[in-house]
Amino acid sequence: MPALVIGAAVYCVLTIIAAIRYGAVRPPELRDPPPVSVLKPLAGVDDGLESNLRTFFLQDYPQFEILFAVRSAKDPAIEVAERLRAEFPGVPSRLVVTGEPPYPNAKVYSLDRMLAAAGHDLIVMSDSDIRVTPGMLRTIAAEFQDPRLGLAPCPYRAVPGKSFWNTLEAIGLNTEFIGGVLVARMLDGMKFALGPTIAARRATLAKIGGFDAVKDFLAEDFVMGKLAAEHGDGVILSSYVIDHCIGAQTLGANLRHRLRWNRSTRRSRPAGYIGQLFTIPLPLAVLLWIVQPAWWPLAAATLMLRAIAGYFTAGHVLHDGLTARLFWLVPVQDTLSLTMWIAGFFGNTILWRGRKYYLRADGRFELVQ
Repeated sequence: MPALVIGAAVYCVLTIIAAIRYGAVRPPELRDPPPVSVLKPLAGVDDGLESNLRTFFLQDYPQFEILFAVRSAKDPAIEVAERLRAEFPGVPSRLVVTGEPPYPNAKVYSLDRMLAAAGHDLIVMSDSDIRVTPGMLRTIAAEFQDPRLGLAPCPYRAVPGKSFWNTLEAIGLNTEFIGGVLVARMLDGMKFALGPTIAARRATLAKIGGFDAVKDFLAEDFVMGKLAAEHGDGVILSSYVIDHCIGAQTLGANLRHRLRWNRSTRRSRPAGYIGQLFTIPLPLAVLLWIVQPAWWPLAAATLMLRAIAGYFTAGHVLHDGLTARLFWLVPVQDTLSLTMWIAGFFGNTILWRGRKYYLRADGRFELVQ
C-alpha cells in the first residue's frame, strides 16, 4: 500500500512539472493564414448546440468553411444549422446528409463524408458540444506553419450543465484526465490524440489510410494520433484550449457514460489503464492513513500534492474558475473515479446513443444485434 501512494505522489509531482512546461508553450506569429475546413458532425440537438456552433461562424480568420453532417434528413440539428447558415451568409458552409453508416463508428463516417466535400487542406474536426473564442483558427493555423506538424488535438476545459454529476465529472476531467495527457506528453511525446477537436493536414489523414483506418475503433481519436506518429508526422498538443460543454445528466446516465469511457480506455490502452490508478491519489492516501496510521506523513504529503497538481491543471493550464470554486468536491470525484476505474475491468459491452456494442480486445467495436 505505501508503494502505491508513493507512486501516486510521484505522479502528482510529474503532473505539476508537466503543467508548467505545457503552460510555457506559445504559438508562433501567424504570417500567411492557409484556408481551413471545419468539420462538424451533428446528431440531435444537445443543450447549447446553437451557441456552440455560432462560435465557429464568429472566427476571426480570413478564409474558412464549415461543413455539417447529419445521418438523417429528419435530424432536428438541421434546423439549427440552417438557421446559422442563414445568419452568416458570408461564411461558406454546407450540410451533408450521410445516411446510415456502413460501420460501427457513425462519427467517423460523417467525418469521411465531410472530408470528401471539403475544399481545403488544413482540416479541423470538432464535436458539436465544443465552444471556442474567435481566435481559435488563428492559433491552430500558426502552429501548422511548422511543415513537420501533421496532427494537433486541442486540450479541453470541461464545462458542465446544471447537473451535480456532470459537475463532478468536469472537476475530474479538469484535474485528473488532463494531468494524464500532460504527463504522457512530457514523458513520451504526443503519440495519441484526444477527440473533441483535432486539427490535421489532409495529407496526414491520407498517409494513415484515411478514415478507413479508424472506422472500427471506438476511440478513433487515440488511434488517429497513434497512426500519425507511427507514420512519422509530427503530433503536438495544441496550445489552444477549447470549452467542452458536457451537458447535464442523471446519475444513471453519467455512470453509463463513465463506464463506457473506462471500458474503451482499457481496450485501447491496457497498460495505461492499469497505470491510471496512480492518477487517483486521494482515496489511496486516505486508505493508507486508515489502514496504516504510522504512514500518515506520506498520506498527508500526497493529499497536499494532489491539491497542488489540481491547481496547476485546472487553474494554470485550463483557467477553469468552476473547479477553483468547487475544489472541495475533488474527494467525492476522486472516490467515484476510483470506483468506476475498478468497474471498468469488468464487462466488454457499452451503450452508446441507445445502441449496444461489443468491445474487442484490440479496441475495435461492433454493434450487438
